[in-house]
Amino acid sequence: MHASPAIADEILKRAVKAVPRGVDELRRVLADEPLPIYVTDAEGLVTYFNRACVDFAGLTPQLGQARWCVTWKLYTDDGAFLPHADCPMAVAIKTRRPIRGVTALAERPDGVRVRFMPFPTPVFDEDGELVGAANVLIDLSDAQQAELLLAQARRCRWLAGTVKDAQTALTLNRMAEEYEQKAFLLGRKA
Repeated sequence: MHASPAIADEILKRAVKAVPRGVDELRRVLADEPLPIYVTDAEGLVTYFNRACVDFAGLTPQLGQARWCVTWKLYTDDGAFLPHADCPMAVAIKTRRPIRGVTALAERPDGVRVRFMPFPTPVFDEDGELVGAANVLIDLSDAQQAELLLAQARRCRWLAGTVKDAQTALTLNRMAEEYEQKAFLLGRKA
């Protein structure tokens, strides 16, 4: 499946609606999602995760014990250790704001590290009280990243074909070429 921020947002919309209805509703709505998704309570304790989450993390989180994150260890993009209490999900819950546009490295118990993009999103009840948060994780391994870059290149080319300004079209086509080149280089690494 081609994972993208738009797909993550669609899954999050379903999760946010399901959280107030409880774990049975979360299972019904999210169990078969191919992207890793998990839910916490307002204190950051994991209350739900799907099978894709276990596959991604390389472990089975302990419900009510795992806090902030389902991964074993986290690191910043430059390799610095990132405590779970400072991870994007923890920040989203503490600030009561969704976190977007960040990436990190998850280390599995077998030592494999996976670059990913989280989408932690606080969930509020009808009275505006924080009841928890939902998070979708997009794997940004080289193959996944190459797919995302090629999709972005297609969007740029499509936009270039719709604009009347030649300079804008030229810029969009150059951007598409850069995305395609980066995707090509990632493909060669794999």
